[in-house]
Amino acid sequence: MALGYRYAPSQSTNAPTHQSPRLLDRLRQALRTKHYAYRTEQTYVYWVRRFILHHGKRHPREMGAPEIEAFLSHLAVAGRVSASTQTQALCAVLFLYKHVLRIDLPALDAVRARRPKRLPVVLSRSEVRHLLHAVNGSHGVYRLMAGLMYGSGLRLMECCRLRVKDVDLERRQLIVREAKGDKDRAVPLANASCDALRRQIAWRAELHELDLKNGQGRAELPTALERKCPSAAYQLGWQFVFASDRLSRCPRTGRPGRHHLHESAVGAAISKAAHSSGLRKRVTCHALRHAYA
Repeated sequence: MALGYRYAPSQSTNAPTHQSPRLLDRLRQALRTKHYAYRTEQTYVYWVRRFILHHGKRHPREMGAPEIEAFLSHLAVAGRVSASTQTQALCAVLFLYKHVLRIDLPALDAVRARRPKRLPVVLSRSEVRHLLHAVNGSHGVYRLMAGLMYGSGLRLMECCRLRVKDVDLERRQLIVREAKGDKDRAVPLANASCDALRRQIAWRAELHELDLKNGQGRAELPTALERKCPSAAYQLGWQFVFASDRLSRCPRTGRPGRHHLHESAVGAAISKAAHSSGLRKRVTCHALRHAYA
């Protein structure tokens, strides 16, 4: 199983200038103040760094709309990035100027990447059956997670972040917390996954008891809950159902704990299963959600 945290994107982490660490720290602080997700924080810091490096490590205060337009045009023309990637970079730079530097920018006129119209990859029932049968590794955990993504329509990160308290086996439903758009929702739990999920939670309870005996057993809590209820971090209900078999440190607080499985490990298991089952389609975890829909 992979570690729950990845400390930085795979791209270069060269510091733009001697001032940039403070600037990027201010950017991180602003994102955390507004309760942006950690993955969004990583992405925004990466694009702001790219923006500074593209213009020869100049400080953003010395630049403005023309430099932003040039950067976005470079991404679209030379980088040939997708429209969503270019929009992501634009949002990161605009956040920097609006919420960190407090600078109002005029309307931008950059070359925008064309947004293509694509049809999603949808698997048939027989293809899903072959795929789930081929998913191996980690004592059936990946197969269970694939089954939840298909049977309950979960996104990959929603499945990884599922906590014990949000599994209701009696009512056959799952509660998805802080999903896309920071919204909660309830989704049905397929009968085929109930027994495996019950065994997974029993295993998770045993692992949690072992962690507590070793002075560990702490899970990161959302927003201000830890200040209001500090003991909740050590309760079974707040533990991740699909926990990593190794302890890791929270990249924000530096505190050790048992995080959930890394999404890359789950995605690799699904891709390997698709290859071994002979599927010719480009199968990802999100294809299971499309099949559910």
